[in-house]
Amino acid sequence: MPSIFTKIINREMPADIVYEDDYVVAFRDINPQAPTHIVIVTREEISGLASLPETGGHTHILNAAKKIAEHENLFNGYRLVINQGKDAGQTVNHLHAHLLGGRPMAWPPG
Repeated sequence: MPSIFTKIINREMPADIVYEDDYVVAFRDINPQAPTHIVIVTREEISGLASLPETGGHTHILNAAKKIAEHENLFNGYRLVINQGKDAGQTVNHLHAHLLGGRPMAWPPG
């Protein structure tokens, strides 16, 4: 069964898409944890970092994050988070990153 992110990529579910290319689709999170909270997902359905192939379009997540951060005027900084597994808070088994910005970030994050 396709993930919720695959359904968004295929336009079977609505989302506020802010960026897309041949490898990733990015959209605003429906439960934002910062003033800017954008989810960047791979078009290829990879379950997570632990299943990452050696090569492929998944590397485009970082390039997309940079472009989106510039477009969103996050010049004071931002955080890019990738969760792997239940204990880390991964709730959708589809490789994705959270781009968070628009406010100071605390450390440690968890």
